[in-house]
Amino acid sequence: MQRLNDTNSFYDAIAQYYPMFYRDYTVQMEREGLGLRSVFRNRGVERVLDASCGAGAQAIPLATLGYRVTAADPSMGMLAKARSIAAKNNVSSDKLSFVQASFQTLMNHVKGPFDAIVTKGNSLPHLLEDSEIELAIATFHELLRPGGTLIIGMRDFGAFMQDRPRFIPGLNHQDDDDSEFITFDLWEWNDGPPVIATQNLYIVSGKDPDYTTLRRQVVYRPLSTDEVKVVLLEAGFEEVTDTPDRSERVLVAKRSDSAKRSPLWAKHTGR
Repeated sequence: MQRLNDTNSFYDAIAQYYPMFYRDYTVQMEREGLGLRSVFRNRGVERVLDASCGAGAQAIPLATLGYRVTAADPSMGMLAKARSIAAKNNVSSDKLSFVQASFQTLMNHVKGPFDAIVTKGNSLPHLLEDSEIELAIATFHELLRPGGTLIIGMRDFGAFMQDRPRFIPGLNHQDDDDSEFITFDLWEWNDGPPVIATQNLYIVSGKDPDYTTLRRQVVYRPLSTDEVKVVLLEAGFEEVTDTPDRSERVLVAKRSDSAKRSPLWAKHTGR
């Protein structure tokens, strides 16, 4: 039976807090933009699709750097937060547009070809079934021009699968008035198949003696980057690289210069 993983309630609930998950969100955006620009150099990238834009950590700095960016996300809350941050940064609507779409519905809401597609923030592992993962990557292939670049940023769950940790600490922000913002995770593991990992995110905020606690839950398929590389190659991508980038690993792949469609696209759509 197909597992449906609706993540919108989770991300809608945490959208207002999302920049607080980083020590300095402005610095984080600058790092993301410069890091992506270094990947795009000499690849002829002008038009970019951020297929899981969240609060805009990649889309906003890319637009600021002059790329034409379409930013997609299924969460209305995250899109609203991204729009707010883009407005505060005076990002031109000529450079950045937003659309509500998931990986599964991208083809209904955006029009390729794009020079590059980005999905960071550990979004791909929200797809629980092999067929969903294959179709998402085939969709990226379909939306890219020949020779286009795909960038996937994700947690490499390989080590997690060995240790299966329960408690993972997060961040502790303290304001000048001594109010705090504290995060931590409790993880649950289901052997499947496939193995499913459930993140219970706790957000504790306030100051002594008044604190409030928010708990929200979201589900992942704990993929390793090696598993994703296999699907990329099966989909027709080439020159796949895998490098560390702070809390994520980043896979970079090239759609071949041929106009030939992905065999996975035909497999899952019949076209």
